[in-house]
Amino acid sequence: MTLSYRQPGVVLTDRRFTVPLDHDTPDGETIELYAREAVASDKADADLPWLVYLQGGPGFGANRFIGKQAWLGRALEEYRVLLLDQRGTGASTPANRQTLPLRGGPREQADYLTRFRADSIVRDCEAIRARLTGGAPWTVLGQSFGGFCTVNYLSTAPEGLRAAVITGGLPSLDAHADDVYRAAYPRIERKVAAHYTRYPQDVERARRIAEYLLRHEPVLNGGYRLTAEAFQSLGILLGGGEGSHRLHFLLENAFVRTARGLALSDSFQEEVQALLSYAGHPLYALVHEAIYGQDGRPTAWSAERVRAEFPQFDAAKALAGEDPVLFTGESVHPWMFDTDPALRPLRETAHLLAERTDWTPLYDPARLAANEVPVAAAIYHDDMYVDTAHALETARSIRGLRTWVTDEFEHDGVRAGGPRVLDRLLALTRDEV
Repeated sequence: MTLSYRQPGVVLTDRRFTVPLDHDTPDGETIELYAREAVASDKADADLPWLVYLQGGPGFGANRFIGKQAWLGRALEEYRVLLLDQRGTGASTPANRQTLPLRGGPREQADYLTRFRADSIVRDCEAIRARLTGGAPWTVLGQSFGGFCTVNYLSTAPEGLRAAVITGGLPSLDAHADDVYRAAYPRIERKVAAHYTRYPQDVERARRIAEYLLRHEPVLNGGYRLTAEAFQSLGILLGGGEGSHRLHFLLENAFVRTARGLALSDSFQEEVQALLSYAGHPLYALVHEAIYGQDGRPTAWSAERVRAEFPQFDAAKALAGEDPVLFTGESVHPWMFDTDPALRPLRETAHLLAERTDWTPLYDPARLAANEVPVAAAIYHDDMYVDTAHALETARSIRGLRTWVTDEFEHDGVRAGGPRVLDRLLALTRDEV
């Protein structure tokens, strides 16, 4: 049974779909997918083309918009929109520390999670499209990892696409995870330098906090063990348009004077725990590096190994001298499965995924070179999360793809830019600009 309800200017309908866990064995085990259909109130009964939204991540459910927030209002001018919770996320069949033990031990869990990459997500989309549109192609909007999924869509099932719009999500077609992170750390360092230029007082604040953490390693109220490395990973904020300001306001009230001396304030601890915990999106940590696996090499905790090539990110070394403590960015490390209580039970599963060597290619360069689907992509200049050089190289490899390279936005431009980003990209797919 489908349930419809209203928000300001929008009619929403909850939809659930049953799909195979493994699309190569359609009569085998199934999982459930949840999606929220959105249509403008004054077009609720109209025959509209569909747009499916693929969220970034991996591991995040689709946005829970209220009314016509962000890009949704622009999309609802002409589309019926499907906000899909990709497998394992949101209200779809969950994959987390509570549910994964139902699969068996760590090896069975790791085997299960190999089916949560872009290729399976695209096949889910095709199964849904066949039921929802009567077989008509639809438009896809892919944000970040959703863009990776979109490039897989163009590689494997372009007949399902009327058009494709990608925001901050053009992956390298052949880079190993090591290549991705070797490009990432210098980019992250530039973002940190820009933050310290904007807020020079944060240099000393970050040093004081890191020094405190190296001495005490406190356990936060929710059970998260806050190490200096974990503190540095708050730099993931710097990839968003408001991230530098959010980080600054977080650092300014880190300490409070107590009867035993200076301690981390409760408010700081609560906000840090909320930012660092993977309780709401454990798949991000589990399969993040697996989204780059495409050959016989294991990912083998790439971000951790490559970080050792950039000693300036070592907090202890920075504190031994006068260098600033550098924050890090969008990367997953083995120590996260010790510090985060939501990930600790999945530690061995994560190690097994990092050791796998049977990853299959996600993209088809030959098919992309012959692409006939109208495609447009926003590439954010010096995007902290997706390397600009990799994105531009891929853009040149997809026949007919039109790019909009801009430094007006950070990685979250499709949200922060309201209707403007989507409007521009749709116009590009139609040769209107």
